[in-house]
Amino acid sequence: MKQLVLKVHPKDNVLVALISLSKGAVVSYNGEEFTMQEDIPAKHKFFTQDMKNGDAIMMYGVLVGKAQLNIAKGSRMSTENTKHAAEPYDYRNAKFEWQAPDVSRFKGRTFNGYHRNDGRVGTANYWLFIPTVFCENRNLDVIREAMHNELGYAVTDKYKQYTNELLKAFQQGEAIDKVDLGPSAVQQSRPFKNVDGIKFLNHQGGCGGIRQDAAILSKLLAAYADHPNVGGVTVLSLGCQNLQVQDFMTDLKAHNPNFDKPIHIFEQQQSQSEEQLIAEAIRKTFEGLVEINKLERKSAPLNKLCIGVKCGGSDGFSGISANPSVGYCSDLVVALGGQILLAEFPELCGVEQELVDRSVNEPTARKFMKLMKGYEEKVVNAGSSFSMNPSPGNIKDGLITDAIKSAGAAKKGGTSPVVDVLDYTEPVTKPGLSLVCTPGNDVEATTGKAASGATLILFTTGLGTPTGNPVCPTIKVSTNSALTKRMGDIIDIDTGPVIEGEKTIEEMGEEILEYCIKAASGDVIPKAVLLNQDDFIPWKRGVSL
Repeated sequence: MKQLVLKVHPKDNVLVALISLSKGAVVSYNGEEFTMQEDIPAKHKFFTQDMKNGDAIMMYGVLVGKAQLNIAKGSRMSTENTKHAAEPYDYRNAKFEWQAPDVSRFKGRTFNGYHRNDGRVGTANYWLFIPTVFCENRNLDVIREAMHNELGYAVTDKYKQYTNELLKAFQQGEAIDKVDLGPSAVQQSRPFKNVDGIKFLNHQGGCGGIRQDAAILSKLLAAYADHPNVGGVTVLSLGCQNLQVQDFMTDLKAHNPNFDKPIHIFEQQQSQSEEQLIAEAIRKTFEGLVEINKLERKSAPLNKLCIGVKCGGSDGFSGISANPSVGYCSDLVVALGGQILLAEFPELCGVEQELVDRSVNEPTARKFMKLMKGYEEKVVNAGSSFSMNPSPGNIKDGLITDAIKSAGAAKKGGTSPVVDVLDYTEPVTKPGLSLVCTPGNDVEATTGKAASGATLILFTTGLGTPTGNPVCPTIKVSTNSALTKRMGDIIDIDTGPVIEGEKTIEEMGEEILEYCIKAASGDVIPKAVLLNQDDFIPWKRGVSL
């Protein structure tokens, strides 16, 4: 018989409803019966005991909130009866020992990637356009339209065809609500078989604001230029902006002193005309595409994988199905010698002590604590708090406090030791699990993970989100099968079978790694890549949850 409820950790005093339960329904768990005091929607939690005002609420084995009034056993956890709470944390020299998973199934396995001269291996080969200032965004848009369309990288033109059909119907006096969205047009063949795309980092920075904003942006853009998935770069500069080309080149050389990819730089205020600038940028980029197209995919061991893990549009199943499954995949990658990047510092609130205890040494732990406390201090000084991180959609689907959301979100990183802590734009250098300081915001976080070197991103979602990244193929992992059926055009992997009891976390994690190997080799193309979901938002290091 299908399981109706789930206790995530033995210490918990709440159960998760795996299906919707009606008021008065009686469910059993481990020999104890619970009568529902109200309707409990699927994904929500109900209390396993009578609670008094101020009592600690435990889930995932950690403190996630405090009762705000007396609550009867069998009542639903809600924002009315529960307030965010989390335990303090500090370094305590814990003797952490990790039990690595069995990786015999993956021993000796490889993927076909693009080998760079510095020893890193990309999962894609992109040409990248970078503006040093927002003033160049329009020029990038003009170039994008020209090169995408003619070189076969444009998204399917079904929406253009649909608009034309609507226009025809209107001109002929026909009802436009009868016009159907037709099938996607067949994508043009690509003359550059070994170039996976031409990407554009439009942004709103580079001038205005404060000089520190430009300095951070420069480091971010340099990290993207040096990314293993990038084969060459075209830079467009206006000339008078805060972020000068020389600053960018200095940061690029600091990021990689041996940077040797083709790079072409154009400054508009030194050009003869906008037309000449755009034409020359297109011509030089075309020459660069010819050059990087000579690089072919070759076999690489799995320890060359660098995978960022992210969740967005999370629901009450995120910490039960998709995130633990991705976490098991993370442990497999670490056991194989690869790299995992876990970010979203506002969504580590409440599990800090566990991550401190898992740190390989005191400097690593203290760097995490310094970044975490400094981040939270900025948030508090702005009149907010980490407790305000859950969105209305998160709360509606059962993530009542930030600590609940965080405890589930941290599952993506698996159980391995924390080998390093990276500040924003710092590159990953060590095999194993690294923490990356970014906001929880979907695009700011994925932008930061790619900057630190992720060559694939596993992105879990329970509500659905169309987020991707320009240079890092993003794989969408659904927490439930209903979402996969409803939004199958953006979902790559369904972990709903975990909720249904049809697959274990371990089985699902191995399936996810198998998909990653195929995606890293170009054998499957994630939906976000097919749809050109190339989201890029630099973080100015201000308050962002």
